[in-house]
Amino acid sequence: MAIITISRQVAALGDEVAASAARKLNYKFVTRKELERRIVDLGFPENNLKKYDERKPGFFASLVKERDEYLDYLQTAVLEAASEGNCILIGRGAFIILEQLPNLVSFRFVARDEVRIARLQKEFGWNEKQAVQRITESDTNRLGFHKSFFNLANEDPLHFHMVINTGLLDVEAASSIITDFVHDYITVEKEDAGHKKIGQLLVAQRLVNALVFEHKISINFLRAVIRDDTVVLQGVADSAALVEKAVSLASKILPDYKVESGISIVQDFKSYP
Repeated sequence: MAIITISRQVAALGDEVAASAARKLNYKFVTRKELERRIVDLGFPENNLKKYDERKPGFFASLVKERDEYLDYLQTAVLEAASEGNCILIGRGAFIILEQLPNLVSFRFVARDEVRIARLQKEFGWNEKQAVQRITESDTNRLGFHKSFFNLANEDPLHFHMVINTGLLDVEAASSIITDFVHDYITVEKEDAGHKKIGQLLVAQRLVNALVFEHKISINFLRAVIRDDTVVLQGVADSAALVEKAVSLASKILPDYKVESGISIVQDFKSYP
């Protein structure tokens, strides 16, 4: 069971290569539309997706609690899809959400601007100015999305097992590189360790969701980290009483784990509206 994530520039053939690799490996390709559906099915309003989905939130959108709720739903959707195993996920920071998995293989697809411009002109019948505008908008949004939600640059090659230039390689060649690498790199030991880790990540994320959405615990940037039999809550709260309540609820939700607080208390911290 390998989990493959794809990060891509617009017009760098990310979807085409992912679909080809999925056919060769007999993996499920979790498309952008499917991830959107999963996020909405979990509870995020569909009409609000456009404010956050693979784009830098606007000034006001970045200040409301809805932003953190989107991230919780996004991480849940990605983790649940990955837990099904043998899949390829594209975009939306999946490579960083799943970076702790021993059985993760992450790729990034790029191409020179002139190649991407020509592809967009051919596909949509655009002139050069329109194609350049689309590339600039997409690159800016994707960089802003990853900076805003994950505090990293999606262009940094250190986050990927391999960066592939699809201006030099066609879909067939690029997808063959992926399949060959997966077969050589993923071992039974990595699969077993990955299966265990994805289970822990899901337990932690579902705990956060329960605290935030069911119990309305107002702790900003709340997350949970599982270390062996211990759950550590992290985030920013404005009172010790709120932290105690979160720890108490978490202990009831996960009675088999010891729950500890790593939450910072900032009394003058202003919660999102």
